[in-house]
Amino acid sequence: MLDAANDVEMVQKVRDAHAKLRQEIGKVIIGQDQVVDQLLMAIFCRSHALLMGVPGLAKTLMVSSLAQALELSFKRIQFTPDLMPSDITGSEVIQDDPDTRQRMFKFLPGPIFANIVLADEINRTPPKTQAALLEAMQERKCSIGGVDHKMKDPFFVLATQNPIEQEGTYPLPEAQLDRFLFLIKVDYPTDAEEELIMRQGTSDEKKTIQPVLSGEDIIMLQHVVRRVPVSDKVFHFAKRITRLSRPGTPEAADFVNKWLTWGAGPRASMNLILAAKAHAVLRGSNHVAGDDVVAVATPILRHRLILNFSAQSEGITVDEVIKKLVRSAAQTVAA
Repeated sequence: MLDAANDVEMVQKVRDAHAKLRQEIGKVIIGQDQVVDQLLMAIFCRSHALLMGVPGLAKTLMVSSLAQALELSFKRIQFTPDLMPSDITGSEVIQDDPDTRQRMFKFLPGPIFANIVLADEINRTPPKTQAALLEAMQERKCSIGGVDHKMKDPFFVLATQNPIEQEGTYPLPEAQLDRFLFLIKVDYPTDAEEELIMRQGTSDEKKTIQPVLSGEDIIMLQHVVRRVPVSDKVFHFAKRITRLSRPGTPEAADFVNKWLTWGAGPRASMNLILAAKAHAVLRGSNHVAGDDVVAVATPILRHRLILNFSAQSEGITVDEVIKKLVRSAAQTVAA
């Protein structure tokens, strides 16, 4: 629960930091305000995000610019079919001790040991290598040679994937998709934004991003987000959204039984509340409203709902199903 004096002031600090971050990232990234906001929400929630979009939409540049603005260490891993797990986590090598002349194992950390890790084109590498990220994302540690190596704090995996490329790709398993707070769709820029991108990208002027928040600031703000109060009605609303999404259960909506093979689990319910807290703080509120849950429902649920053949044959998208779920849940709660 927020302390009336101190944490309300901290909420304002989060909002001020958000405005400064948007300003700094905006020096390099034209438009994509909603995408940037969702990335910031994931970071303030101490979670990970998956960005999906066609090539050339500045997904990689967006993540690296965010790392600069947050004054955090940043590593990019280009996922390829021949990438091995040790290329991500690091490995043990044998070295000679110059004093004792004895041989011993020494751990050389891989690129996963950074504050922000960009897993670029994550679906281009086989499941064995994808799984190397799973322990780090969930447990925030890597087990190498029977020894646990903790990740840096704060630690975020921001992954990208290309939705139109099928040759040589390995779709992420549902268990790993569920570890991402958001599946963020990066769309094409508007006409005016694209012209500005063309002018800025072909000029000789270089933009410099100034750091806004340190790692210690982010950890502190993460605690503030978790202390934002949520009413019982908002909890019930978020719970209804996920419970309506589960086909074959007594609470499932009719269209869910018709269009979905699988619905959202309890992790989605928790993430709806957590992300709604971050959304409320970013808009300057010290409590969560139902509109905050609505605002984060689509990026949280779109990678957790599995469409069946009937939905695909009718041209139904997962985003359309989510909108119907939110409307149905709102009507149920209101009643």
